[in-house]
Amino acid sequence: MSQTFIGYPIITKTGANIATGGASAGAAIPVDSAGNIPRYLRLSATAACCFRLGVGAQTAVVTDCQVQPGDSLIIGIPSGLTHIAAIQVTAGGQLNITPLENV
Repeated sequence: MSQTFIGYPIITKTGANIATGGASAGAAIPVDSAGNIPRYLRLSATAACCFRLGVGAQTAVVTDCQVQPGDSLIIGIPSGLTHIAAIQVTAGGQLNITPLENV
C-alpha cells in the first residue's frame, strides 16, 4: 500500500496517453510499481481538455474538470476507480497520465 503523498513523488512506471478529440476517449488508469491503481496521478495536456475518472469505461464531457496546456494536476485517486476519459475543449491534443509514488 502506498503512503500518503508528501510532495516528493517518484515515477517508477510508464503512464498512458489519451488522444483528445471531439469525441470522448478513455483508458485504464496506469498501475504503480506494485501493479495496483496508484493513489495519485499526474495529468498534463498538450491542448486544453476535460477529464473524468470512474469505475469501468467512462465518457468525458466538456463540463468535467479541465487541464490546461503547460499545466499539470496532481490528483488523488479514491479507492475503486479504474478508468479515465478525456475530451478536447477546442482543439485536439494529448492527455498524459502518470502514476506517482512516494520516495
